[in-house]
Amino acid sequence: MQELSIAQVWSQGDFVIRATAIILLAMSLASWIVILMKGWDLFRLKAMAFGAEKKFWHSDDFDHALETLGSNQNNPFLTLAVAGREAAQHHRASQPQLHDVMDISDWLTRSLKSSIDESVSRLQSGLAILASVGSTAPFVGLFGTVWGIYHALVGLGASGVPTIDKVAGPVGEALIMTAFGLAVAIPAVLGYNALTRGNKSVISKLNRFAHDLHAYFVTGSRVRPGNVRGAMDDSVRLASVKAQ
Repeated sequence: MQELSIAQVWSQGDFVIRATAIILLAMSLASWIVILMKGWDLFRLKAMAFGAEKKFWHSDDFDHALETLGSNQNNPFLTLAVAGREAAQHHRASQPQLHDVMDISDWLTRSLKSSIDESVSRLQSGLAILASVGSTAPFVGLFGTVWGIYHALVGLGASGVPTIDKVAGPVGEALIMTAFGLAVAIPAVLGYNALTRGNKSVISKLNRFAHDLHAYFVTGSRVRPGNVRGAMDDSVRLASVKAQ
């Protein structure tokens, strides 16, 4: 009996086995593309967060502080700072009667929260692909397994003689398709968990940065980290760190 290989599985399999293999390959490529792209984005975001924490608040004025964040429009910390400044300027330029409707603290909170929500949406884009691949790939591989066993039973019934060479090929196809499904699903699940943890860290830094911006535009000075602990309640927290 010849050793079963992937090439033999492809040549011996029918259109259902080949279609299943192509689907698993496409799912694997999609998940790895998302993992690599989002992983690189997460690496850049952590570098941006470091700059926001270490450089921004050591600037002489707000314009110079914005320069420390760079010119990348995809920087959520830059977007957040610009949104806060524009919200403060808009509130100060509004007519006096509008101030009675909403004070600057509430207006800044809504503006900063809106900016963070957009950043969170971009952070979580693509994670649905990993979740879908991780949950469905084993079942796609299982479908190939069931189809291979069906071929084995059909071959056994047609031959009338229960010999191993009649069922080895289809059973081998079944086992390989199961392995393919697991090989596609496991990296997707691990990548999803790793990216989710990384996103939570970035969102937490965005929340702290937004809190400091809120305090700066309302009081004129940044709240020191030691004074923030235990003082931030649910009304001040601007975004949820729980990934969907």
